[in-house]
Amino acid sequence: MLDETGAETDVRPALALLAASDPLIEPDELNPALRRSMLLLAAGGDPHRELELDGRAVSALAAELDRPERRAEVSRGLETLRDDAAGLANVSAALEDLLLDAGLAWRAYACALLADAL
Repeated sequence: MLDETGAETDVRPALALLAASDPLIEPDELNPALRRSMLLLAAGGDPHRELELDGRAVSALAAELDRPERRAEVSRGLETLRDDAAGLANVSAALEDLLLDAGLAWRAYACALLADAL
């Protein structure tokens, strides 16, 4: 299903979220950071517009929650998805993008968290 969606939509946030263990970030740290990020999103115009991996709200959330051990956890999880992505063109391409850039993978994870909160 992700591979079909990947032809039209950016599946990198979904892959990053799948790769992370639950809970990677405790709610007492995550929830206030999400609220601040939602305020940034709303201040930028329509809060229901599509999220961007390099957008202000996603970047701010990613920066606030960033820890080396969290990035490493997402990267390890992405590695475990390689076998499952084999043969799925769109998913494989998105997964390779994330595996090549840990910063991008972390922003994709933050994007997924924000999308889930919205």
